[in-house]
Amino acid sequence: MNKRPNILLLMVDEMRGDCTGYAGHPDVKTPYLDSLASQGIVFPNAYSSCPTCVPARAILHTGLSQRHTGKVGYQDRVDWNYGCTMAGELAKAGYYTECVGKMHVHPLRNYLGFHHVELHDGYLHEYRYPNVPYSENQLVADDYFYWLKNEKGIECDVTDTGMDCNGWTARPWPYEEKYHPTNWVASRTIDFLRRRDPRQPFFLMASFVRPHAPYDAPQHYFDLYENKNLRPPVRGDWNNEALLQEKGRIFNSCTGPSDPELIRQQQVGYYACITHIDHQIGRIIQALIEHQLMDDTVILFTSDHGEMLSDHGFCRKALPYRGSAHIPMFLSGSEKYLGKVGVTDDSLVELRDVMPTLLDLAGAPIPKHLDGESMLRGVKRTYLHGEHAFFFHNYSSQFIVTKHDKFIWFNQRAEYQYFDLDKDPYETHNAINDPQYAERIEELRRLLAKELKDSEEGYSDGEHLIEGRTPQNCLSNVELPNC
Repeated sequence: MNKRPNILLLMVDEMRGDCTGYAGHPDVKTPYLDSLASQGIVFPNAYSSCPTCVPARAILHTGLSQRHTGKVGYQDRVDWNYGCTMAGELAKAGYYTECVGKMHVHPLRNYLGFHHVELHDGYLHEYRYPNVPYSENQLVADDYFYWLKNEKGIECDVTDTGMDCNGWTARPWPYEEKYHPTNWVASRTIDFLRRRDPRQPFFLMASFVRPHAPYDAPQHYFDLYENKNLRPPVRGDWNNEALLQEKGRIFNSCTGPSDPELIRQQQVGYYACITHIDHQIGRIIQALIEHQLMDDTVILFTSDHGEMLSDHGFCRKALPYRGSAHIPMFLSGSEKYLGKVGVTDDSLVELRDVMPTLLDLAGAPIPKHLDGESMLRGVKRTYLHGEHAFFFHNYSSQFIVTKHDKFIWFNQRAEYQYFDLDKDPYETHNAINDPQYAERIEELRRLLAKELKDSEEGYSDGEHLIEGRTPQNCLSNVELPNC
C-alpha cells in the first residue's frame, strides 16, 4: 500500500454544475459519478472564474487567479510560459504524472510539467488553418486524430457528422463506439494503469473533451433521452429576445436556437454526451478495482466551465450566469486520505483550488504565491471575483459571486445585474433596481472596484468602476512566478 494516495483528476469540458444525479437534476442520469460523489466530499458552490477553456485551464494548472495567469479571455496560440504548475510540483514530490486527453495549451505539445501526455484537444479551428506550422497542425500534434486516421483511414474525422464544435446541433456518432474520443480517453487511461510503475504513486489526469460540442454520443445514449419529457431551459425577466430573434438560427451562435425542436435536440445531445462519459468513467472505476488501486486512489472530478444550454436564450460559455460559470466539483476516496466522506462542503471553491488540494493530498509543499486554497482544510473565501473578455455583442463581464448572491457588470455597455441566489438560483429576476437590495448592491460594487484597482484595462480607480474601457484577452503586465 502506498503511504501517499494515487491521484486521479477526472476532468470534463463544458459540463454544467447541475447536470448530475447527485446535484438533483431531474433528467440527466450519472450513476457512476453519483456513486463516487456519495463516497467523498461534494462542493455545490464551485465556480469557474473565467469560464472558457483556455483561461480556465490556465487557472487549473497554476493555482492562480485569472488576473495572475494573465489570461482573462479566450485566445489560442499564445505561449504558456508558467514555471510553476500542478503536474510539475507533483512530479517534484515523487509522483509519476500522466495526462490523457485535453490540455488546450500552447504549443500543443507543451507538457506543463507532466512526464507524459497522450493528447486530444477536440476540434480546434486555430490549429487547422494553413498558416499553422506543420508540427503544430492538430492533425499531426493530436494523438487521437493521428490514431483515428490510422485506424479508420485518412479521410475519417470528427467532423464527418457535420456537427460543429461550437454548435447546438446534435446527432449520434457514425462509427463504432470504440472510436469515439470519449472512449479513447477512457481506454488510454486504463492502459496507463497497466503500464505504470507500481513502486511509484501516480497523478493521472483523464481529461474528456465532451460534453463540449459536437453533441455526438453513440446512438444508445440518444435513445435514453429521446422520448423523455425534459425540463425546459430557464427564462428570465431580463432576457434579450431581440438578440435571440436575430441570431437564433445561426448554428454556432452564442445564442441558443430559436426553434423549440432544435432546443430539445440540443438538450438530448448534451445529456447523451454526459451519460456516455459517466459510463466510460465506470470503465475506469472497474479498472482501478481490478488493479487493486481503488482503496489507495483519491479522485477529483470537475469541469473547466459550464454550458448555457439555451438558458436565457444563450448557448456555449464565457458568460457570468449559472449555466456557464457554475461547475461540478467533488473529491472521492478513503476517509484515511480525505478525513471525512459522504458529506457536503458549502465552501465557495474555484478551479484555482485544485492544485493546492492535490499538493496537500500528496504531502507536498504548497507554494505561497498560489491564489487557491486546499479544499481539504476548508476554503475561507467569502466571495469570488470572476470575469471574461468577450467579443460577442459587448458581453465582456465582471462579476462578484458569493454563496448567496451575484453582482454583474457588463463594462462595455454600462449594464448591471444583481441576483439573490438564495431566492432565485437560476437568475430569473434582475433585482438591480429593487430598493431592498440597494445597500447590498453598493457593497458588492465596491468589492469589484477594489478587485479591479489598477487593472491594466483601466476598469477601476479602486473606488469607482470606469465604463467603456476596451477589454483584452491577455494581459501584458503579468509577472509569472516560479516555484
